[in-house]
Amino acid sequence: MTDNPWVAALITLFLWWFSTGVILWRVRVADNGTAKDHQMSVIMGLPLLAIGLSAAQASLMDLSAGGIYLAFVAALALWGWIELAFLSGVITGPNTDPCPPFVRQADRFWRAVGTIAWHEALLVATLLALGLATLHAANPFAFGTFALLFVARISAKLNLFLGVPRINVQFLPKPLAHLASHFRIGRITALFPVSVSCLTVFSALLLERAINVAHPGMSVGYALLTCLCLLALLEHWFMVLPLPDEKLWRWMMPATKPQKDLGDANGL
Repeated sequence: MTDNPWVAALITLFLWWFSTGVILWRVRVADNGTAKDHQMSVIMGLPLLAIGLSAAQASLMDLSAGGIYLAFVAALALWGWIELAFLSGVITGPNTDPCPPFVRQADRFWRAVGTIAWHEALLVATLLALGLATLHAANPFAFGTFALLFVARISAKLNLFLGVPRINVQFLPKPLAHLASHFRIGRITALFPVSVSCLTVFSALLLERAINVAHPGMSVGYALLTCLCLLALLEHWFMVLPLPDEKLWRWMMPATKPQKDLGDANGL
């Protein structure tokens, strides 16, 4: 496996685009079917979970470039299956009702937490498991990758809740249609500049490590994390800048089933 950090950056970019597109495509296909199709998506994705667990275990003591890539893919596989389970409406939260208008901020917050509680709990549990597994391991990059995804996701969710000018709900699946009612379209809050500043600084720190670390495998690992952090930063800017980010995946999405067929699709 190559230890060229530029190749690592290109691989990160491709995996981010491809894995996101595959998940969105499968969720859209299930949306056009019956309610059981979403459950089937999660079952069909179980090999992804198995690959993530086995790859994470296999990478622990391998600090070569190949071991770093294996750890990175392991974290993405685990994250991808959890996100598929969330978008399919299988692992979400106890609250499945839209948020009523004009509720108090505190009530809206707890309602929003209720829509994603089980999903967040699974992410935290996976993060802790990876942390414990890599505590004394030579290769910590499975944990580092998952931790970066987790922190960036929490930051994005908080900004969506507090308010941002642009929120793309085009790919929001039917099982999570109620989630949009907990978002707030408006001017950015103080959290947004803090979020982008932290991601920018962290990207710079990771890049410095990628350039200056002596170990070639570690250099690849930090290059992968640098690119991933920059992508998280870009996703935050998508909430503010008028950029057609949905075009990255819209071309590969099947057409939405006409409204007149939704009753049959849901088995009603």
